[in-house]
Amino acid sequence: MTAPTNDKGRPFTKMHGLGNDFVIVDARQEPFQPSPEALRRIADRHRGVGYDQLIAIGPGEGDFQARLTFWNADGSESGACGNGTRCAAWLMLEESGRPNVYFQSVGGDLICRREPDGRMTVDLGHARSDWREIPLARKSDTRKLSFAKGPLKEPAALSLGNPHVTFFVDDADKVDLAGLGPQVEHDPLFPERVNVGIAQLVGPDELRVRVWERGVGITQACGTGAAAAAVNASRRGLVGRKVKTRLDGGELFVWWREYNHVEITGEVFRSFTGTLAPELLA
Repeated sequence: MTAPTNDKGRPFTKMHGLGNDFVIVDARQEPFQPSPEALRRIADRHRGVGYDQLIAIGPGEGDFQARLTFWNADGSESGACGNGTRCAAWLMLEESGRPNVYFQSVGGDLICRREPDGRMTVDLGHARSDWREIPLARKSDTRKLSFAKGPLKEPAALSLGNPHVTFFVDDADKVDLAGLGPQVEHDPLFPERVNVGIAQLVGPDELRVRVWERGVGITQACGTGAAAAAVNASRRGLVGRKVKTRLDGGELFVWWREYNHVEITGEVFRSFTGTLAPELLA
């Protein structure tokens, strides 16, 4: 993975899952707790490194090999990141040679494995559909919220360690996600803000999905967003429990298991390694 901190900065690995990109720092030997200002500097794609999320791999407790901490590009902390977890798992499995890895996180415990074809799978835990778990500001039917923003209406909502709403539309690519995404994210109905998914049924058990990520913006792919779209579509009776999602960056496969755990499977890639300059971390 990466070496310990030195006086020249902090080593990191840059990875992506279907274009959803991450800066990953090994913090198992030395803590890494960047300030919101430092996080925003590192996230700057012109003056820093650039990322959708920054991930610190810290020491785990008990049977857990590590603890993951996620931050968004705006400097806020995130409770979960499906594609980022798959990337961190790839690094850990390359290091250990083990078939799986167990992570702790604020959003819950995460179990990851490498598939025979090299793709990475993460079990995101339970899909949480109670309005208080998401959370919402008021009691609601989370299968079909009484909520609208412009042409978007009646989304389904759930949490996978972070809050999501999914709007079902006839043509996902015609939605002005850049304009509507931030309006939905910051609506008072969502006290912790929300990730915004746009989903279109394009075939049997197949969805076209676009996501505005809370604290980031539009991304090439969002693991928990794709999973939320698939589970919400299944809750609406549009698809079954095994769903292929087509995101801008590629395909992610979602399995909503009978015991309510949600797994996502897809490719991950290592882009490069480097060192964060002290000026970025100051």
